[in-house]
Amino acid sequence: MKTKIALATVSGKAYYKLVSELKQRDVSFLSLTSRDVVPLTIKVVITTEKERHLVKHPNVLVFNEETDATPVVNEAIKIVQGKKNYEKVVVGVDPGKTFGLAILGDGNVLETLTCSSLEETVNSILRMLEKPQAMINMVKVGKGAPFYAKQLLDLLDEALPEEVGIEVVSEEGTSRFGKETVHRRDVKDVMSAIRIAGRTGSVFHRKKK
Repeated sequence: MKTKIALATVSGKAYYKLVSELKQRDVSFLSLTSRDVVPLTIKVVITTEKERHLVKHPNVLVFNEETDATPVVNEAIKIVQGKKNYEKVVVGVDPGKTFGLAILGDGNVLETLTCSSLEETVNSILRMLEKPQAMINMVKVGKGAPFYAKQLLDLLDEALPEEVGIEVVSEEGTSRFGKETVHRRDVKDVMSAIRIAGRTGSVFHRKKK
């Protein structure tokens, strides 16, 4: 994605949160102060409530530095893509003692997290599928840890609306990462979940259908 998002703030806390979220998704951005002139190539500017009145641009999103940066970055990406809704939203899950989750909207990573229990994982998936509007919603579960995968699939079958598709995906090759992630279990779980979300699996036949 070419640089079409600008961060216009002098708030260190807001800047750190926004930059961390954008870098995690590999989204390029331009750093400005709230008084800088915004280049014509920029499609959306993110700033804080205190600085909003200083930013001159038709598309300005306000970020509360006390909250999570995920929603405002989601909205910025949608504006850049010219989309109000997504055609397809997929949640990828890497099951195990900890569960890695990643939600992709038309192939773009919208959110990632790790969960420590089945209940937390199911609730997180339900929450993830609530916000993005999409014609197709799917959950793809890796089968590298069969014991955890089976329990999760059974719970998802009960909890998810019947129009949500479920697939079981091979995890072969999803855990090959660089040296920088070798000692970070949470990072590896999330990266595996992203790869799982992008793969084609076998259909899990819902009992509800």
